[in-house]
Order: sequence, then C-alpha cells, then structure tokens
Amino acid sequence: MSSVAAASCDGKGAAEAREEKKPLKPCCACPETKKARDACIIEKGEENCGHLIEAHKECMRALGFKI
Repeated sequence: MSSVAAASCDGKGAAEAREEKKPLKPCCACPETKKARDACIIEKGEENCGHLIEAHKECMRALGFKI
C-alpha cells in the first residue's frame, strides 16, 4: 500500500498511473490545437479554418484516435 502511495506522489508515476487506469478521452486530447481550431471557427467560420482543423486531426491521429 505504501508503494502505491509513494508512486502516486511522484510526478511521473502519477501521470503514468492515470494513463494506465483511464484511457485518454477525445475531448481531452490535443487541447492546444482544439482551442485554436474552435476559436478560428467561431471567429472566421469553418470554411476559413481548414489548416487548423487538419492540424487538430493530425494531433488526434498521433495519439491513436481514428479520425
């Protein structure tokens, strides 16, 4: 029990433990590209943000999501 507590206090161990227990959800993946994409779509419209949409898709694919 103490080794689990020690591992959860360690920065790397906590992140690894979290990833092992819960898979990354699509809504939480690639927050940087998602934010830029969403802001562009709101301000300029989807038809003017193709490059940001593709950048977000590439990021998602790199994390293993099938888009």
